[in-house]
Amino acid sequence: MGGYTVMSLPDIIAAFRAHKPLPDRTVAITIDDGYRSVFTQAWPRLRSAGFPFTVFVASDQIDGANGDFMTWDEIRTLAKAGVTIGSHGASHRHMTETPSSQNGAEIRAANARFMTELGALPTLFAYPYGEMSLAVRSEVMKAGYIAAFGQHSGVAYGGGDLYFVPRFAFDETFGDLERFRVAANALPLPVVDITPADPLTRVNPPAFGFTVDPSVGGLKGLDCYSGSARNLKVEALDARRIEVRADHPIASGRMRINCTMPAEGHRWRWFGTQLYIEKQH
Repeated sequence: MGGYTVMSLPDIIAAFRAHKPLPDRTVAITIDDGYRSVFTQAWPRLRSAGFPFTVFVASDQIDGANGDFMTWDEIRTLAKAGVTIGSHGASHRHMTETPSSQNGAEIRAANARFMTELGALPTLFAYPYGEMSLAVRSEVMKAGYIAAFGQHSGVAYGGGDLYFVPRFAFDETFGDLERFRVAANALPLPVVDITPADPLTRVNPPAFGFTVDPSVGGLKGLDCYSGSARNLKVEALDARRIEVRADHPIASGRMRINCTMPAEGHRWRWFGTQLYIEKQH
């Protein structure tokens, strides 16, 4: 497909876990929420093209018998046809605002519904709204999931955090062909020592920073931006350490930060993350 390799998400995660390389420009297709249009519109097209994909569903939304969402019968049909079914939790709540005990109970409740309806537990999890904290991550890991996904842009790679895997979003606003080309041609910008260590933070504006892996050469052209905070100040403390600051407090809730730099072949290296700024009481 135009120089791209479309692989199933489980196969990609298996390669990451085994430290095996993937073909250049490997792409996975994921769809959140389980709206009925997945069954009536997306699946026929993707099946015709021979493209594997993953659907993350929240069990309460399926149980709600709302005509906007698929039924369990339809999800079973997808699963039997080879579509990967992942978990989006039970009630699609803001997990960073919910006590760990309740998050754990919801994950277990969703798993019980998957086992009853599909006869198997999903191994992949997508955080509702892409919101993750270390406490939420811990509950997902305890439930036995092997990888979990956010809603922040970025290039997934084997050395990254498999419990906060980035995904480029495509929708009515950000879904044109040029955006796909930029995303699918992007290269990872591998980083370590990310601060804050917990994406859930009370510090506002957040003190965000990271160290670029030595496998990346010079950092010429590296810049960071966010829709939540204009005019971010990006400072290189040394040849590898980058600190990013907003000049004023931002609204509580989600804050996505994207850091990119030009690469050879008119491509971009891309690292993105999502923070969650707690409300001040």
